[in-house]
Amino acid sequence: MLRALNQQFHRAADKWLFRLKGVEPGEVFLNQRRVFILPAKPGIGFGVMLVVLFIGAVNYNLSMGFALTFLLASCAIIDMHLTFRNLAHLHLAPGRAPAVFAGDDAQFELHLINRRNHDRYAIWIGFTGTGLPEVARPVDITRHATYTVLLSTPARERGWLTAPRVRLHTGFPLGLLRAWSYWQPDTRVLVYPRPEPNAPPLPIAESAAEDGTGHAGQDDFAGIRAYQAGDSMRRLAWRQIARLGTESEGALVSKHFEGGSASELRLDLSRLPASMGLEARLSCMARWVIEAEALGLPYGFALDDVRYQPAIGPAHQEACLRALALYGSAS
Repeated sequence: MLRALNQQFHRAADKWLFRLKGVEPGEVFLNQRRVFILPAKPGIGFGVMLVVLFIGAVNYNLSMGFALTFLLASCAIIDMHLTFRNLAHLHLAPGRAPAVFAGDDAQFELHLINRRNHDRYAIWIGFTGTGLPEVARPVDITRHATYTVLLSTPARERGWLTAPRVRLHTGFPLGLLRAWSYWQPDTRVLVYPRPEPNAPPLPIAESAAEDGTGHAGQDDFAGIRAYQAGDSMRRLAWRQIARLGTESEGALVSKHFEGGSASELRLDLSRLPASMGLEARLSCMARWVIEAEALGLPYGFALDDVRYQPAIGPAHQEACLRALALYGSAS
């Protein structure tokens, strides 16, 4: 109880003190009020040294001691300005976030845009949050340039995964002070169910038995036809393509088969036993979708109210996996 209250207090204090915001759509500008700066451990030691030098110069009336003390203090002030300038007035924008399977690492593409006339060095960027490893990577951004960085975070569950909060910090050039800022990018990645490694075989035989068409879908060659989008590369008629050569002006042709089971393959969640559990059944369906695509078998798809006619190709596969990822969620 006390631990939960303590964490809640720290979150509220961080939100007020460091001006933590929610999701920030579009391009974000790090103005001066969003960049914080404090002495680092070397800076604290440097400050103690300056105090000792100043006291010694006063006690012994050393003019050279005063000169050295003020010279070092001036270097610290210049370092504070350069450290703050290295991070302030930077533009941030989210990029692409391709879908992944549960259990893999989600990759978020982030753009750091420098529209100033000076280069920026040793800016460390990484995700921060509860349960996330503190892993950051340094980037250098030249003047009037854009640097793209890929940050990863574990994708443990299916559905939408929002990008964690981003922390940027720098100690350039001397490391006496540290400037930092936070950013919550408006980007998310779709996490598909993890394919079941020990899933039962594709229900080809079951689909064929219902209409009695047998298993001729992959054996009865009926000729060739013009290539259609979504045709498997395994069904391309390479001999006919090579024979036609330049006469066909590079047109592709595919082998055409007749039969029942291949074109009647239907993946239906309701046909899986409820004893498997929902997540296990979704993982099994994900495995079947991937296997059907790999074998070049057109397949139908049924997930409660979501129903797709038999088809094949990247668009059909993405639609099926997306339906599995968002099953039971609001969006």
